[in-house]
Parts: sequence; C-alpha cells; structure tokens
Amino acid sequence: MNHFELFDLPAAFNLDAADLQQRYRKLQQTLHPDRFANGSQRDKLLAVQRTAQLNDAYQTLRNPLLRAEYILQLRGLDLAHEQTTLQDPGFLMAQMEWRERIAELNDWEEIDAALRDLAVESRDLQSELEQQINAEQNEAAANSIRKLKFMLKLEHELEEKSE
Repeated sequence: MNHFELFDLPAAFNLDAADLQQRYRKLQQTLHPDRFANGSQRDKLLAVQRTAQLNDAYQTLRNPLLRAEYILQLRGLDLAHEQTTLQDPGFLMAQMEWRERIAELNDWEEIDAALRDLAVESRDLQSELEQQINAEQNEAAANSIRKLKFMLKLEHELEEKSE
C-alpha cells in the first residue's frame, strides 16, 4: 500500500493540508500501539510497524518537495539516491550568482532581502513543478525537484548566515 492509498487520497501533487492532517489523526488513533497493549507480541509489533509507516507517509505527503519526489518514485523515477547533475546552463549560472550574492551579504537586511527573493523563485519553481507533475512530464519534474533541492540548500545557508 503506497502513502496515498494509506490516506485514501489520489496520487496528486496538490493536497489539502488540513484534510491530510485530519486523516492522519484519525488513522493515528486507529493504529496507535496503545490500542494493542493487551494483544499478542505479533499484534504489538504490527501496530508499531503500521504506526511507523503512517508517520513516514504523513511526513512525505505533507512536504511538497518530498511528495513530488514520491509521486515520481511511484511512476518509476527514483531520485532518492541519485547523483545526477543538472545540465541546465541557465540554472547553473543562477547557482553561481546566488553563491556570490551570499558570500557578499553583510547585514541582516541584505540577508532578509535575499531570503525573500529566494522564496519568490522557489514558489515559482514549485508552481512549475505542480504543472509538470499534473501533465506527467516526469523528467522535467525531476529537474524541477533537483532545482528546488538546491534552493532549499541556499535557504539553509542564508538562515545560518543570519544567526
């Protein structure tokens, strides 16, 4: 049973976060190991395993980037342990420009402006990713995921610099 099936949801990028959380809580109550405290060792072990699967599924589906990666995995394109380098010269140039910009940041206002700019670029790229997944453009979606992972690394670097 895949993560979407576990939550009785269609395998789609666009999910209602509140609905997902509600389904998670309901399943959590049903599958919680405490409900099997008087059961056999096998029942207790199964309850723990199902709870772990539920938690993993919830963490994956609630994060748009992980959800997109999971959808591609269901379609036969596993990005989890890949070492593929993007072959997009424009994006590679943008990476270099971001690295230079981060290196030159001097104060909190500049860092905050960079974080805002990065958020806008990330939102645009996530919107593009949603369209690619909906159109089953899996290779293009995989490249968008790779780009978003880079943007996430930049965000972490900027947050560290602000501390």
